[in-house]
Amino acid sequence: MTDNTVIRCEKLVKRYKDGNLETPVLQDINLQVHAGDRIAIVGSSGSGKSTLLHLLGGLDGPTDGKIEVLGQDISKLSVNALSKLRNQSLGFVYQFHHLLPEFTAEENVAMPLVIGGMHPKAAKQQANELLQQVGLGHRAHHKPSELSGGERQRAALARALITKPACLLADEPTGNLDHQTAEGIFDLIMKLNTELGTALVIVTHDRQLAARMDQQLTLIDGKLQN
Repeated sequence: MTDNTVIRCEKLVKRYKDGNLETPVLQDINLQVHAGDRIAIVGSSGSGKSTLLHLLGGLDGPTDGKIEVLGQDISKLSVNALSKLRNQSLGFVYQFHHLLPEFTAEENVAMPLVIGGMHPKAAKQQANELLQQVGLGHRAHHKPSELSGGERQRAALARALITKPACLLADEPTGNLDHQTAEGIFDLIMKLNTELGTALVIVTHDRQLAARMDQQLTLIDGKLQN
């Protein structure tokens, strides 16, 4: 394995079982993500795109196959070790922002650092710096209900990147936004990918958005194709 491999999966299989009924979702998936990569995974609704992203992020376990994050086989990690690896090395952005409503943008963005053991004051200082980078410095003390859809997604992106993760996993990150706002968020994701050197794996049904990435992969019948 090369030094700059962030995520590697080999012969990944995912099946869901309901009684005697087995539903295959992913079959024989092989994928390598290197530092700074920009990879789009496209496919029709129900093709398993989100399932694959959840497996790559350790949010779900495969039926068969192996996933390594920064050289560690995540199936062999304890719950605590896997949580720590996810918190420090992976960032997640979804179609819906999932910000905690009772906290300000600053507090939401600082939270991964606080969970990781950083003093809250230092964590808030770093959160403010990143909020400035995403154009939300003036909204740091507003709660999600006081932010627009685009601002919420910018805050969610800042939260995902606050730990300077090795890889950002994004599931339809612009799917809930109007076209102009979506363009702005995507431009920001690409800019931060360049500045921070964070690998980017984005799941989307938007072919135009996918075409702006360095590599486009398609999920068809549970298999990943170039």
